[in-house]
Amino acid sequence: MKSLILKDFYNISHNAKSMFLILLVFAVAFLPTSGVQGYIFTCAILCSMMIVTTFSFDEHSNWPLYAMVMPVSKKDIVAGKYFVLFAFSLIGIIFGLVVGTAGNVIAESFSRPPEEIASISPLLSALLALSFSTVFGSISIPLAIRFGTEKGRILVLASFLIPAGICYAAYRLLTALGINITEDFITALLYASPIPALLWNYIMYKLSCALFLKKEL
Repeated sequence: MKSLILKDFYNISHNAKSMFLILLVFAVAFLPTSGVQGYIFTCAILCSMMIVTTFSFDEHSNWPLYAMVMPVSKKDIVAGKYFVLFAFSLIGIIFGLVVGTAGNVIAESFSRPPEEIASISPLLSALLALSFSTVFGSISIPLAIRFGTEKGRILVLASFLIPAGICYAAYRLLTALGINITEDFITALLYASPIPALLWNYIMYKLSCALFLKKEL
């Protein structure tokens, strides 16, 4: 498993400088208006999307076919992708927190982000960013396995609507049940967001395993 993770990190290292440059550009563009909290989200989601790039490297090098002659199973390969996804998201959060905090000192001299954004604690921002980025990234893995990286990239953009639709449906259900949605209730749900995110990732992992086991290499 460790080797599978290191393989993806080594391959993606060639794109690391470009990604960091993009994140720095986004810092200049978004920090003055969205603050550190919004920038953490941006970094986490952009970094999580690099998981599709690792599939692209695998396809061009015929890695899945070569991997089958090694002492690793298809489930190990899929599990490695989800570990890498988590690591990418975590790196994005740390980068966003460090660069965002430093850049926010400069940005505040020009303008301040909206109070409703600035009031969100860094811990809550990190939890939400980790939850959302891994949820979005986890959808891209079965899509890349089933349709390939090129079609998968296009479908990933559309798949972002799936979690949004589920959240909206949950909101409508709570409203229909007469549950009072207060600020404290929303805050509690946000802090608990890693739990449904873990469940979602587990479901996507099982789906990815099923698709990869059926795939002819």
